[in-house]
Amino acid sequence: MKLTLTLPIFVTILLAVVIGGCNCKIVQFIFGDSLSDVGNNNFLSKSLARANLPWYGIDFGTGLPNGRFCNGRTVADIIGDEMGLPRPPAYLNQSLTEDVILEDGVNFASGGGGILNETGGLFIQRFSLYKQIELFQGTQELIREKIGSKKADIFFQRARYVVALGSNDFINNYLMPVYSDSWTYNDKSFIQYLMDTLRSQLTLLHSLGARELMVFGLGPMGCIPLQRVLSSDGQCQDKTNQLALTFNKATDELVVELANTLPNASYKFGDAYDVVNDVITNPGNYGFSNSDSPCCSFGKIRPALTCNPASILCSDRSKYVFWDEYHPSDRANQLIAKELIKKLGFLKPNQTDIASPPTPALGPSSDDDGQ
Repeated sequence: MKLTLTLPIFVTILLAVVIGGCNCKIVQFIFGDSLSDVGNNNFLSKSLARANLPWYGIDFGTGLPNGRFCNGRTVADIIGDEMGLPRPPAYLNQSLTEDVILEDGVNFASGGGGILNETGGLFIQRFSLYKQIELFQGTQELIREKIGSKKADIFFQRARYVVALGSNDFINNYLMPVYSDSWTYNDKSFIQYLMDTLRSQLTLLHSLGARELMVFGLGPMGCIPLQRVLSSDGQCQDKTNQLALTFNKATDELVVELANTLPNASYKFGDAYDVVNDVITNPGNYGFSNSDSPCCSFGKIRPALTCNPASILCSDRSKYVFWDEYHPSDRANQLIAKELIKKLGFLKPNQTDIASPPTPALGPSSDDDGQ
């Protein structure tokens, strides 16, 4: 049995903790979508949301695809690295064992997954948040059998939890007329539906031992390349961005409510919307030259929903905010991670810089930066 751990943003100090005679570490359990997926979907043979082709992973390790929907690291990778934490494996990773779980935690994130079970149905296979929690419950049973119920309870209560989903509930559900939610709800009632569902899910996680939990908000999803190319003028879609802002406000209020009502709950909300919006609006201020189109694309033939071996890569991946039609590049993820670290106090006062990005692997490029 195997499992993996990697996560968008919430990490813990990697200190060994003695749990009833068992030298166990404080680990993370990550629940998320493609922004946090580190390979789960690669093991879902029928899934249409997989990062298993070049040029995904070109700037990570060997440069081969590893399940991350990026050219390099996720936000969770970067924050974990900065905190000195091991990168947890994906739940479906073939090398996952009970010992690995106790050492590294698990990453349940799944590309295309959402808060709602119906979200991402067009991808055929993906893990919704409820499914990820169900898998976590199975993981708990494995650990109880391994170290006993009392030690397991302490282990899971000491762990850190990250929940980072929501964008697919809009982009691959509510905003697409092929999904019934698009005509069943209006903006207000749909966000209320999301909040009611998320409240139940976060409360369920608390009943399973989650005490230290971080929920991450949405960025300006109306400005991702896919949304721009589908607009009439190529600009950000204001309605989509407003939905993200409304979702963030409602989620922040929900997290505060749960932190005040659930026993011993330390629940926090992480929001990087403003800094991401500023990077997109003023890319030159951050060293980027492009914030409206993907580095990996078919050039002028768009949208190409995934990056693949036939795609053209921009000549300098560090200059692009977006890697593909949906996801930020490694360097953009660095900026997002840095903002979250500042807001959530992950760094000591004298720590100010994020680790340097990995040395890029060689890859195809075009003279016109993929335009």
